[in-house]
Amino acid sequence: MASTWARTRARERIAALGAAALGDRDLRRQVLAVLREVIDFGPYVWLLTDPVTTVGTAPLAEVPCITELPALIKAKYATTVNRWTALRRQACPAGLLSDAADGDLTRSRVWREVMSRHGIGDVASAVFADQYGCWGFLDLWRQDAIERFTAADAEFIASIAAPLTSALRECQARTFVEPAALHRHDAGPVVLTLDEDLQITSRTAASQAWLNVLLPPEPDERAVPASVYNVAAQLLAGEEGIDDHPAWARTHLTGGFWLTLRAARLSPDGKPAVAGGRGSTLAVTIEEASAAERLDLFSLLATGGDTRAMARQMSVSQHTIQDHLKSIFTKTGAHDRVTVLSRALGTRGKPDGYA
Repeated sequence: MASTWARTRARERIAALGAAALGDRDLRRQVLAVLREVIDFGPYVWLLTDPVTTVGTAPLAEVPCITELPALIKAKYATTVNRWTALRRQACPAGLLSDAADGDLTRSRVWREVMSRHGIGDVASAVFADQYGCWGFLDLWRQDAIERFTAADAEFIASIAAPLTSALRECQARTFVEPAALHRHDAGPVVLTLDEDLQITSRTAASQAWLNVLLPPEPDERAVPASVYNVAAQLLAGEEGIDDHPAWARTHLTGGFWLTLRAARLSPDGKPAVAGGRGSTLAVTIEEASAAERLDLFSLLATGGDTRAMARQMSVSQHTIQDHLKSIFTKTGAHDRVTVLSRALGTRGKPDGYA
């Protein structure tokens, strides 16, 4: 077990990383390296999330069951035990699977169906959320040959959740600093269909190019469509009454360009979709985030409040408005309101309607 001094030092280093303006992947990699020095863990999964829907995107993971990824993600979403949305409702943002399951890991569907076959004996989890939204969640796995995580491990992880939440939100905010990169629109729609086990059954030709950017594969390998599995798994979780968040998520692609992924059921013409039907097909679409979706996300990132809260504040005080504008200008590097709006909409130059 790491000493108190070692954990204090690790906490300081993680706080410094959070303030270093790193990209989200570099931030997560370097934080994990520091965590390894004070907490013994093996595989891990760290996802960003859409702040409104809490659906996972942009995974950084090292797991022994990559070929079972669809089953792993489906089971992760289909259990309430130590789920990140459950942690968000608790006073502490970190939790241990062994504690949440009262020592009986079989209560966890993801452990029962996948992790148990790979010798996993416990999972330490954290959710990175604040009053503005949910920005990510982390799972650290420990092999069953080692003792389970301790209360001190959970306490340490909880102690770094707040600064990492702010850092992850800042990472996303910086994607709005530059105008959105232009992407080709002549490749056709991006649609994938999946079965109930989240196995991809068909896809449009344009899908592979987009997936390669979402999660770049190793040479000579195909991209793993983890974000696709996540929105589809959330659809199933909603149908099973596990979680009522909608099955869509926004994720940053590259160069200020944001995508929206959505999952829905297909049904025969004229017939309603049947939730949970074994013959029913799931469809996931990937498209450029709309102006409204970008504006909603931008308001959460740049001001730390939703549009309704901003409207209420605008009716209270002109000073409040100026404070918000100063915050937005600082975070986006903009110098006027027109530039801020163009960044929010993802346009180059001035938005339509401005001379």
